[in-house]
Amino acid sequence: MEFTSTILQERLEIKDEFFIQFEDPEFGNELCNLTNIAELPPDRAVLKILWKVPEESESDISISSLDTASMSSPSSSSNQSSSSLTIRQRENSQWPSTFPIPKFSYDVELRLAKGNEKFKEDGTLLAMPREMKMDILDNIAEAIFAFKAYPNCQELESVSAALIEMHPCLKDPGSGTGYHSWTMSIKYKVGNYCQKLRSVGCSEVARCEVNFLPDNPLGQTDSSLQKEKEALQEELKKKRLNMAFVDSKMELTLSLRRKEIVEEEHLVTDILKQWPALFLEDQICAEFYRITQTNLKSTFFSYLDEYAPRMIKLYRVRGGAHEDDMKTLLDQLDNQTSDVLAYRKATALKGLPLFLREKSEYFLKTCLIGILTIVEDDVATIHSNTNVRCLSLVLEEHIVLDNVRDLPTAMALLFGLIYALNMNYPKELKYTFEMIQRVFIGLDPQCSARVQSFKNKLLMTK
Repeated sequence: MEFTSTILQERLEIKDEFFIQFEDPEFGNELCNLTNIAELPPDRAVLKILWKVPEESESDISISSLDTASMSSPSSSSNQSSSSLTIRQRENSQWPSTFPIPKFSYDVELRLAKGNEKFKEDGTLLAMPREMKMDILDNIAEAIFAFKAYPNCQELESVSAALIEMHPCLKDPGSGTGYHSWTMSIKYKVGNYCQKLRSVGCSEVARCEVNFLPDNPLGQTDSSLQKEKEALQEELKKKRLNMAFVDSKMELTLSLRRKEIVEEEHLVTDILKQWPALFLEDQICAEFYRITQTNLKSTFFSYLDEYAPRMIKLYRVRGGAHEDDMKTLLDQLDNQTSDVLAYRKATALKGLPLFLREKSEYFLKTCLIGILTIVEDDVATIHSNTNVRCLSLVLEEHIVLDNVRDLPTAMALLFGLIYALNMNYPKELKYTFEMIQRVFIGLDPQCSARVQSFKNKLLMTK
């Protein structure tokens, strides 16, 4: 780029500082800052030269100059460019109820302020030059990426609706909602933004995860992390583990572990051999927090405490499929004379797949993924009132963790392991696990119709 800029300066006899933009065909020929010649389209490139404005002259620039120059200083422009090419750890993996529209460059904010005043006076919509729209879309794309790399249609609409709410002068002239074209523009800009991040080697983010595929820690390579992994494996062979050592090494090797799990898709038995610490109860919770920045147990138990009594009320009035199984489950709860609160929580969880019209035997019996309940008599069923000896977690028909203290803990740990191992939810229980993810953990609140219906009933039940 320096060579290209020098040639342009010589040929066009340019003395002042400038930067170059090009029409990007991937986004409807919107103008984008040119930082690398490789970004130019192969057939024909349309370039635009814009002058860089010194910081001290910002206060003297009139509105008429805003069509051809940005008020951002050269240093701030470069900082914005470099920051947009760096994946930042997400501060919040949950989509906000009202999307926070970011601040734009000074000149754009000034135009919007005047445009909003004019709109309030007589309903006049703002006529935008291309560079102004590009600035708005660039900033919004970066703000969206702070929450999610791949927002769905409803989330994109919530962004454009928030934009129009804050700046009504930007409304679509012929749209019923006033923001349809903004939704489409934001959609393409976000896709373009993610594509450019991929081109510079940044990992993509998925499943509402803050660290789905994080970069290696500063100064670490795959080779150096492999040595840390081997040291961790040796520690796990000891009878008395140094848990502080285990936790620090698991934290350090997260990027290597995620690459192996996500990209190589090992069997659970292979992961158990390679990363045995990942199947310790404390590390399941720690790994879930590393990936999502959400505390697994405290979040799950908090919502379970709140919703369990409401769930039981809904179970009592539910008919239809699994009615007999649900009645048996509730009769056991009614006959319980000790530790009623704990039994109520367990009953709420056992009844969840029944209420969602799924097969609970896939969850609490022989299964590829689930919780194995070992009782004192070998003829007991999941609905009989028996003394439970222990609970074990099952993944791919292998027990990966046993002696779990109770069913709520087992549910939370099983969900955490599925996330940590990047596994799909079992097909027969997809709504049960969706309920745990979206309602009990609060990850990605966009629910399916069945889960949303149950959630609405929960919220209306007192």
